[in-house]
Amino acid sequence: MTLYYSLVFMLLVAEMSIFMLLIVPLPFTIRRRLFTFISENPIIAKLQYGLKITFIFILILFIDSVNRVYRVQVELAAATDASKGNAAAIMGHERLEVQARKFYSQRNMYLCGFTLFLSLILNRTYIMILEVLRLEEKLKKFEGTDKDTKQSEKLAMAGDPGEISRLKREIQLRDQDIETLKKQSASLHREYDELAEKYGRTQQDDVPKKMK
Repeated sequence: MTLYYSLVFMLLVAEMSIFMLLIVPLPFTIRRRLFTFISENPIIAKLQYGLKITFIFILILFIDSVNRVYRVQVELAAATDASKGNAAAIMGHERLEVQARKFYSQRNMYLCGFTLFLSLILNRTYIMILEVLRLEEKLKKFEGTDKDTKQSEKLAMAGDPGEISRLKREIQLRDQDIETLKKQSASLHREYDELAEKYGRTQQDDVPKKMK
């Protein structure tokens, strides 16, 4: 097995391990913290981006392996037809070589195919678990049994890449600051109007006194 197919095999083993970790039954709080950590960690976000590029190369390897399987099938059929003649003993060795290449091509095709297929399953499983956690979160809010509001807000933003999640939190904080400034501005405006009215009344009271 060549180096890049060995790396594909290692990635397949890693995907199977992650899939087993995802389906392990865990308490709600632990699972919520775990998925919140996955969605907020910038290292994991960069790793996810790198894996997307890696899966593109694996897709190219899969297409190449399918092409090799097709070509080997054609060569094997040609070798089978040639072995029916007088040169059966000579073509036997070549046929075995073609069958060996067919085996390796099929192995590489199945390896790349299962790796790509499991990556789709992992992505879908991750999304489904997030949806289940959010539904459980809503249920706990309706029942009034969940008091960890910070973790609830983090869970609501889970599933986005770490950088996007961080920017969303910053935008929310800026919006809160803007609302606070608006309230302060409205309060200052009311105080200014009250002071202006008081000053106007004092001026009106001073005018009759001067006239006397």
